[in-house]
Amino acid sequence: MTLGLLDGHPLPRTALDRRLAALRTGPRATALPQPGSSEDRQLTRWVAQVLLTEALCEAVAVERHLPVGPDGPARLDHRAAVELGSITAAAYEGSAAVRAVYAAVTADVEPSPAAVAHYRTMTARTPSARWRLALPDGEFEADPDTLPAALAEALRAARPGEWVTVGPWTAAVLATRTAPETPDPTPALRAAARRAAFVRWLDHERGRRLTLVEGLEHPGDPAQPDNHHRH
Repeated sequence: MTLGLLDGHPLPRTALDRRLAALRTGPRATALPQPGSSEDRQLTRWVAQVLLTEALCEAVAVERHLPVGPDGPARLDHRAAVELGSITAAAYEGSAAVRAVYAAVTADVEPSPAAVAHYRTMTARTPSARWRLALPDGEFEADPDTLPAALAEALRAARPGEWVTVGPWTAAVLATRTAPETPDPTPALRAAARRAAFVRWLDHERGRRLTLVEGLEHPGDPAQPDNHHRH
């Protein structure tokens, strides 16, 4: 009846039973695997790892005297969830303690100037003109290089607002603007670096402080009997 051990102390399984019961009676119950199946046992392992992650971070928050707000849902975007991994992402979204520890552990993580410069080099694009065009049936915005070459040439030679007809096309340039340059990548790179740092820290702390029990191994553990991805 043990969820696992944290610093050698057993954690009761009651939290796992409650979480599973809530899932099985919740709005997505029909999407869950058949009780007693291999997939159901994997779900149980997955939920157990989420709870162990939450318990670990709750202990760390107490040890570091971190301010922890009330638990409430937090939503990660798809990229963040993938980079954290499904277990950590679920714990982050569901536990204020996990979010508090994440903030504390990653507060000083910044992308290096070299990483920012490299990203800028790899994603830089030359500012290009954008035309606001009028057509007989409406208006739209376009890059001149995407228009038929003859039409674009005629529009460049025309005055703003002057209608031109080339073959089957009739249009007028209402306005010209320059497309914005690539935005500063630093915030996105910072967020990615912090997620990576938290994953490394959490993996280390899990290995150091958590002891798993039979039947509630990590679902990806190749040694447990329900892992279907063994080679």
